[in-house]
Amino acid sequence: MIYTIRPPKTITASIQLPASKSISNRALILNALSNSTFPVENLSVCDDTRVMLKAFESEEATVNTGAAGTAMRFLTAYFSQCRGNRIITGSERMKNRPIRILAEALRQTGAEIRYLEKEGFPPLQIAGRKLHGGEIVLDGSVSSQYLSALMMVAPAMEKGLTVRLQGNIVSRPYINMTLRLMELFGVKAFWEENIIRIAPQAYVARPFKVESDWSAASYWYEMAALAQGNPDVELSGLEKNSLQGDSKVAEIFEPLGIKTDFLPSGNVRLTRFPTDTIRSKRFQYNFVNEPDLAQTLAVTCCLREIPFRFTGLQSLKIKETDRISALQTELKKLGYPVKSPADGVMEWDGEHCEPETDPVISTYEDHRMAMAFAPACLTAGKIRIREPEVVSKSYPGFWGDLGEVGYVLG
Repeated sequence: MIYTIRPPKTITASIQLPASKSISNRALILNALSNSTFPVENLSVCDDTRVMLKAFESEEATVNTGAAGTAMRFLTAYFSQCRGNRIITGSERMKNRPIRILAEALRQTGAEIRYLEKEGFPPLQIAGRKLHGGEIVLDGSVSSQYLSALMMVAPAMEKGLTVRLQGNIVSRPYINMTLRLMELFGVKAFWEENIIRIAPQAYVARPFKVESDWSAASYWYEMAALAQGNPDVELSGLEKNSLQGDSKVAEIFEPLGIKTDFLPSGNVRLTRFPTDTIRSKRFQYNFVNEPDLAQTLAVTCCLREIPFRFTGLQSLKIKETDRISALQTELKKLGYPVKSPADGVMEWDGEHCEPETDPVISTYEDHRMAMAFAPACLTAGKIRIREPEVVSKSYPGFWGDLGEVGYVLG
């Protein structure tokens, strides 16, 4: 399927954002570990969260996470400490996403995990048991989801868990999110420099409501930055002191001309600063803590003709696709030759190449590719997106929301 997307004349919108996928998936694990009878309120309705819910509700021995990387990692740790045998598998792309670091760390704590196909990759066969825990060393530069998965099951281990992190620690806000949610469910953890200590203890069941998704908000920030005239966008349920690291998007978009007002209603309003306040000659940013925002900002900067240099992107290679390579391929179709001169680095110096006459943006089974490129129609007049249904992974109502605002999809 291919969508052709044409923009409205102006962007005036009031959007009910989806619930946070990151918080939803953590809350479901913590709710299960606390043996809670309280339902988690305002759960995300995205694919990742549906996979998690199905895994908890089903008694089937095989769990298929599809393309949901968070679910694969969190459920691998969860099932490792639940008595019973499970096979956890996923899509073909998932079977090529590495999980060795997490599986080997769990094995060191006493887990029984076997690779069923390629060594170091799903599918996995897990024989759940009580884990003894102890002390492990973990590469902190790969994916914070490995660490979050381990931390959440650590209190149930006989000796608890001490994790010594090596390398440059990526996505610190996601680690902090996990720690803060664990504390809300009654568990204390200690993080000092590169060491995290979690003693054996019990989670406490409690009611919990998920806040709206700042990652989803980022695409509306992009639209406000690319729109003609004076955009006025109100987004629901975004908390200023959010658990989500991607709330940093409000600060990141200031140099690109977007003003964020936190309203008494609990909503956020996006408008544009006066032109002379935009500091946009060159954009430099280290995305080590907010890697999921990189695609949004790369497309925004190119279309605003703002040269950029992004660092801290090491984790993008093991996402739904190699996001750096995908961005290079698709932005080149629009006439922007983006370079990656070193691992975790992406830059554009303002150079142009011949754009394709009628480009179709490939999405690589990656929801963020679809949503980051859709706003390109605001400057190009139209954009075509292949496999637009991938947005269901995190923001199922994305295309419907665009239609309500006046975008024409066909």
